[in-house]
Amino acid sequence: MALYHFHVDQIKRSEGQSVVASAAYRAGEKLHSDYYGEDSDYTNKGGVIYTEIFLPPHAPREYADRETLWNAVEKAEKGKKAQLAYSFDISFQNEFSQEENIALARQFLTEHFVSRGMVVDFAVHEPEREEGGINNPHFHFLCPIRPIEQNGKWGLKQRREYVLDENGNRIPDGKGDYVFNAVPTTDWGSAETLEFWREQWAVMCNAKFEEKGLDVRIDHRSYERQGVELLPTRHEGSTVRAMEKKGIKTEKGEFNRWIRATNAFIRNLRKNLSALLEAIKEIKAELDKPQSDPVIIPLQRYFDMRNAKAYSQTARVNNLKELNLMANYLKAHEIYTIEDLESRVSDLKNTVDELKVTMDKEVTRMKEIRKVPEYLSVLRDLKPIVDGLQKIKFDKAKAKYKAEHEKELKQYYAVRRKLLEACPDGKHDQKLLDKEYTALEKAHAETYAKFKAIREEHQKIYHIHACVEKGCHAEQSNQKKDHRKQEER
Repeated sequence: MALYHFHVDQIKRSEGQSVVASAAYRAGEKLHSDYYGEDSDYTNKGGVIYTEIFLPPHAPREYADRETLWNAVEKAEKGKKAQLAYSFDISFQNEFSQEENIALARQFLTEHFVSRGMVVDFAVHEPEREEGGINNPHFHFLCPIRPIEQNGKWGLKQRREYVLDENGNRIPDGKGDYVFNAVPTTDWGSAETLEFWREQWAVMCNAKFEEKGLDVRIDHRSYERQGVELLPTRHEGSTVRAMEKKGIKTEKGEFNRWIRATNAFIRNLRKNLSALLEAIKEIKAELDKPQSDPVIIPLQRYFDMRNAKAYSQTARVNNLKELNLMANYLKAHEIYTIEDLESRVSDLKNTVDELKVTMDKEVTRMKEIRKVPEYLSVLRDLKPIVDGLQKIKFDKAKAKYKAEHEKELKQYYAVRRKLLEACPDGKHDQKLLDKEYTALEKAHAETYAKFKAIREEHQKIYHIHACVEKGCHAEQSNQKKDHRKQEER
């Protein structure tokens, strides 16, 4: 069962207590034990199986030490209850190994957090088990709210943006200052950024599912936004989880157990109904399908006609061999009716036409590339004449010059247009053009191989189709003769 949990909090400094005073945090856990509870998993050293600190290039290297980092974070703050860090809690996937999950998390943090200039304190915890014994592997990480400037100093969380009147002047607030709005210096705490991170984690997990060939996907959107009529669980938090782990039932825990059981029942019911509806749909489609005549009947009739006109046993044996080859082809390609045969002929013809178009484009482009040196040579030869025209200032002299060199000027501009068609970006890098030509040659050879195989099959099936048509016409002719005979009687 694929897990999706992506929760974020802002961690504040508790009055009178230092971040580094928490032994649990020095072990790579989340922040204060008083914030999470003394008995929570976050303050249990044994629950941590992997830790790492990621630093952007301009961050001081000494911040790779956890105690040094968070001492510096606290030192930068003046308020007793200042916000220190963003705290993230994200689920891993049971379908991936522990090594794959950690590698995926490291990639995610590097690409989407460290790349923004954020410091990341990363910790992986031993998997918990949800109700029913389902593994709930997860990881936590903390990012200081303050950005680090390029000089390695802590920057501001917010900046003042003064409100201006209609004349562009600041508006006094009546207290000796001016009216202003506090604007965050980063987008790290915005709803849009959090939504982007949630989406990117789902994208990376789904790419990994696809790479492993697993028919599993997760979605960062809520059930409501997905249009899924399932009930959402409530975020429990570390305190509730710690109590539940000790066997102490909580209101949130009981509620979430009921939600999970209800959702499982809904999923199972929908799965059974979907399977039933799909089966009904397939049966109805089969019943509604117009019944086409078996293709083998007119084909057999055609060869019966050929055998009737055969002058030797050898000819009849050859007819039998040809009929057998055709029958085997039809069976191998699941062509049982005349309608199937016509559909196959049409599909092959369309494929042949598409491959022809592709080959024409490849050949045309290769010709263009091979013409480029010739175009450049012509332009070099004719450029002095064009430059001579540009140097003439007087209209009469210019008109006379154009008349004298009309052929060369027309050729120059015509060749320049062709060169621009061959090199739309205006670049004439022969090495790149030769590389493109080599790739086109390879692609053309592959396209032609496909075209040749499809064309041969098309010719074969077209011949079968012609034989079937002759058999059908013979039957229609026999029916008309029988009808005339009945009328004459």
